Amino acid sequence: MIAPMVSAPTVSRGVRLGYGVGSFCTATVNAVPGLLLLYYMTNFLAVPAWLAGVVVTAPKVWDLVLNPLVGRWSDRTASRWGPRRPWLLAGACTLPIAFFLVFAGPPLTGAPAAAYVGVCFLATATAYALFEVPYKAMPGEMTHDYHERTSLLQWRMVFIGAATAISGVLAPAIATSEGENGTLGSYRLMAATIAVVMLAAMLGSFFGTARAPTAGAPDADHGGWREQFAAIKGNSAFLWLTVLSCTQMLAVSMMLAGAPYFATYTIGSPKATQTLFAALVGPMLLTMPVWVRLSKRFDKRGAMMMGTLLFAGGTTATMATPLFGAVWAHVMVALVGVGYAGLQLLQFSMLADVIAADAARTGKRRAGVLTGLWTAIESGVSSFGALIFGVILSIGGFIESEPSNPVQQPESAVTAVLIGQTTVPAVIIFTSVLMVLKYRLTPPVAPAPDASS
Repeated sequence: MIAPMVSAPTVSRGVRLGYGVGSFCTATVNAVPGLLLLYYMTNFLAVPAWLAGVVVTAPKVWDLVLNPLVGRWSDRTASRWGPRRPWLLAGACTLPIAFFLVFAGPPLTGAPAAAYVGVCFLATATAYALFEVPYKAMPGEMTHDYHERTSLLQWRMVFIGAATAISGVLAPAIATSEGENGTLGSYRLMAATIAVVMLAAMLGSFFGTARAPTAGAPDADHGGWREQFAAIKGNSAFLWLTVLSCTQMLAVSMMLAGAPYFATYTIGSPKATQTLFAALVGPMLLTMPVWVRLSKRFDKRGAMMMGTLLFAGGTTATMATPLFGAVWAHVMVALVGVGYAGLQLLQFSMLADVIAADAARTGKRRAGVLTGLWTAIESGVSSFGALIFGVILSIGGFIESEPSNPVQQPESAVTAVLIGQTTVPAVIIFTSVLMVLKYRLTPPVAPAPDASS
């Protein structure tokens, strides 16, 4: 008889809190631009929908080059703060400024406005990589225990839930605080508020992880790119996890980009964006202990399957909103939130497992390279969500506008909003079930105690 290996917790509660608070950065940088940037450009800066989609996508493609480099550099960093924390500080000093400039609202419209936002969003993506890649590499180096990594990341997900509430409820509330749809000034105030929150959270994570254990981290891998990529190519668990995460986050990014349009043109109220996000975030905050228990009971792959099916089922059912109304939409989004909570927790827990397994197998520290590649590919693929949604709007005949000159959208554009928010993401998320089945990394086992001893 064999039993899973179990060890006592090695990461203190203070370090778990310190690490978790950094997720305010992660969730906010992903959610606020994903939720508001496309709408901000098409409805405030008169940028055509297809061009706005390109602007949201293009800086993310830069991640494909930058993130692996940052990961490699952090693997090889030697400092009294360890290999990761100097990069956390660098991100904290640059990201809030770049983020604010994205929504600064210069007196530009059309293509010039798109160029300005594109440059600022590129700077934001660069500063974000400095923090996020080393940050995501840390859990796999803090503990060797398979299930403790999930418990550690549970704290991270609680903060992601809180940050998502700020991003999805507070940010739109501030952005629309002046008039029904908001003004350029209200968007500036939103950006400044979120920038201050991010700065506090990132500095909190830098100081809070000062006593983080390293669980006997191996030496950095000083091999060339060719050798490192060859080793990663043979890591099937990493490859399937990356494909799984990319597929799921592509669907999520489409729904984020479409949420303000869905609230405005399907439900009939721009302010419904806030209540929809409250419905999404509530389950994320409440169900984390349940997902931790499910991952232990059915293993992480089984729990991931449950989360994927809940997410896909809720998204599919949201298609019926024109028939059943706003209450139906909110209930179905809450169901999506339950599944999304599981996906987020298990994705990062599985990544930490892959990092730990790679270090044990190779004897080299490559957490930064693995995390950099995973983050870059996921970010690059998911960024196409806004582009795809923008193309769907253009095909549907969506008309860009300015606050001073609102327009009545054609029925075809309203239909395109519903399809882009529900139908297409549902198809995408259902395909991720195949990727879950291909993931094979399971907990290490140890012999059960001999009954005769």
